[in-house]
Amino acid sequence: MCVSEQASEIEESTRERVLNLVVQRGPVRAADLATELALTSAAIRRHLIALESEGQIRVRPESPLHPRGRGRPAKRYIATAEARPRLDDGYSRVALMAIEQLRDRLGDEAVEQFADRRADEMVGRYRQAVEAAGQDPADRARMLADLLSADGYAASTRPVGANLAIQLCQGHCPVHAIAAQYPQMCESETRAFSELLGVHVQRLATLAGGEHVCTTHVPPGVPQVSTPSHHDDMEGNS
Repeated sequence: MCVSEQASEIEESTRERVLNLVVQRGPVRAADLATELALTSAAIRRHLIALESEGQIRVRPESPLHPRGRGRPAKRYIATAEARPRLDDGYSRVALMAIEQLRDRLGDEAVEQFADRRADEMVGRYRQAVEAAGQDPADRARMLADLLSADGYAASTRPVGANLAIQLCQGHCPVHAIAAQYPQMCESETRAFSELLGVHVQRLATLAGGEHVCTTHVPPGVPQVSTPSHHDDMEGNS
């Protein structure tokens, strides 16, 4: 491999790292990206310009409700829908058809049960690792973000309110195309997060609802004793 080809591969790999970080952390400033990736300001600008021209990211200016004084407000970047991995179109269509047939034959309650079963499966897989993170909901949320990321959700956490609370952000959702038509998927997932973290969480935004990221507010507090899942209740009553 010649030197120019090696340089091109390195450039592409670095650009992919920049894009992945924007997906996970957006809205994020160029300076924060440079610090996180140990890149120069010039290198970050080059990658951001290229990604923006490709339609992978876009600028989200800072809110005018929080002026920074003189000078231009810092740009913050978020990923576009084009940047996120997508479910195979054929798979999405088949899944949507299956859920639609389930609803037509058995009603909306069947769809809710399906969504709850998916959420219960998530709780079952994640519970041990999340509980091992300790009693602090923030620590549990960080562990949950790692687990979600391993499953393709591009998740991260960020403190809010002088570190009194935390937000769990998901830059990608493998089932967001389905959730856009069946919000029960998001509702059950939110319930699963509450069960895992031991506090009442609130979903603030979703990819299925057209936002650039799914955002869940996790308040401070001490986790309570976890309650049985819907699936456990069903087995106990059988």
